[in-house]
Amino acid sequence: MTDHILDVDLRAFEQGSATQRNAVVDGVMRSLATGFVYTGHDAPAGLLDEAYGMLEEFFALPTDRKSRWHAPGTHGQTGYTGLLVETAAAADVADWKEMLNWGAPVPAGHPLRTRYPHRYCDPVLPEDDVPGIAAVLGDLHRHTAQLLRRFLRVIAVGLGAHESLFDSATADAPDLTRALHYPSMSLAPGRNHVWAAEHADINLITALPRATAKGLEVLTADGWVDAAPPDGHAVINTGIMLDRVSNGVIPAGIHRVVADPDQSGGRISVVQFCHPAPWTSLAPLPACVTPDNPQRHLPVDAGALLDKVLWDINLVS
Repeated sequence: MTDHILDVDLRAFEQGSATQRNAVVDGVMRSLATGFVYTGHDAPAGLLDEAYGMLEEFFALPTDRKSRWHAPGTHGQTGYTGLLVETAAAADVADWKEMLNWGAPVPAGHPLRTRYPHRYCDPVLPEDDVPGIAAVLGDLHRHTAQLLRRFLRVIAVGLGAHESLFDSATADAPDLTRALHYPSMSLAPGRNHVWAAEHADINLITALPRATAKGLEVLTADGWVDAAPPDGHAVINTGIMLDRVSNGVIPAGIHRVVADPDQSGGRISVVQFCHPAPWTSLAPLPACVTPDNPQRHLPVDAGALLDKVLWDINLVS
């Protein structure tokens, strides 16, 4: 097991020789012992600059203006979520953060939208307050979704499956992109609050293409280490659903977001959570069940598991 987060070349897997592909798969599987890995991404720097500038403008608005974009009944899957709402499952106090959430809904009448209306919501974005933000954030969502699906192909091979394993399950999945604003800790209402307490994501994998300040920390066997990707690279981390599918071969990455004691300002980051479609049965892959690693879980419906976690973290209201 490694305690180091590795940087891998996704394009070498997609375009390289068999030897290069195998090297990428090996590096990913070794790095994901931490639940984290770095890779280059294709999101244009100008798009990221524009998106982050618009998000900074939105989060600087008065609370009553931002709250107009709250979307009741969507369980925090679209629109604005205010400060001190989301609470890590093992935490006693809420995180010191606010969020803007969006995705790309399937068409009206699609069976997934009919069956899971609270999972497939029309984006609620502050176009009236920040003109043009819907198109920019939509573009960013699409770029990040493509990166995550490409990366899942590497993971599938690493698990002993065909590289297309996750393709159909994620084709119409309710990916969630989330912009997180962590205000200065000097404004927090109490000493016990942190930007985001220790937790694992619920989904398959998550991508973070940029943050405006450090703060993301990863739990390893030797304790907490900073997640610090090279410039122009994304952080990829694993979630609880991938842990279940892999029978623990790839653990969910445990992480937190904490302000450096010497840091006086806040932090903005954009992450995207890649989910399987909610009717997917999350069952351990046969290749991951061995005498040395007996089956750890019974199959579970992906949508039901997500609903349970959203309840646990205080997003069901």
